[in-house]
Amino acid sequence: MAERFTERLRRKVASIWEAQHQHPFVRGIGDGTLDLERFKFWVRQDYVFLIEYARVLALAAARTPGLNAIAKFAALLNETVNTEMSLHRAYAAEFDISTADLEREAPAPTTRAYADFLLRVAATGDYAELVAALLPCMWAFSEIGLRLAKLPAPADQRYVKWIAMYSSHEFADLARWCRELMDEVATGLPERHLEKLEAVFLTSSRYEFQFWEMSWKQEQWPV
Repeated sequence: MAERFTERLRRKVASIWEAQHQHPFVRGIGDGTLDLERFKFWVRQDYVFLIEYARVLALAAARTPGLNAIAKFAALLNETVNTEMSLHRAYAAEFDISTADLEREAPAPTTRAYADFLLRVAATGDYAELVAALLPCMWAFSEIGLRLAKLPAPADQRYVKWIAMYSSHEFADLARWCRELMDEVATGLPERHLEKLEAVFLTSSRYEFQFWEMSWKQEQWPV
């Protein structure tokens, strides 16, 4: 049986994704030891990032040639804005951070760079590149959530809810669909084009790791 393109992509980033699983931020969510100041920083920055990610999903819906894919990207957009971001708003409320404060949050360097990369690919790349750029965020979060869900639940209910969100069947189904879409749009493309998609996927995966690192260090602009 021929290897699926997404299997090739996953092999390419195996060490990066394992580094995500082993990152102290991710492990701290899993065992409940993550310092709340670091988690607050992640909530604020991820909210800012998800606003831009939602824009990219909307662009993907506009650019896809298939009606089914339009519906799926619309579902992803809805999941992002009305489920994932709602969880962020609920966390923020617990920390006395208003929704207005979340929306006014200045993006840290990594947040800005990752969002700009996705928007650049959406604006200047082809449709297959756009799918490749989007895929690591959904796929990696689903994988992290599913792995953490196999461990004993942390005592902090905030982290329990985080794990439940990203290990949910709904989130896994959307990530699975995006993988299948990647395989579909990659079918029949010449090797030089596949290598371009691989490079885009690799860059997004690196930014996924860097986002954990940014949140762990509570990254600030140096000047």
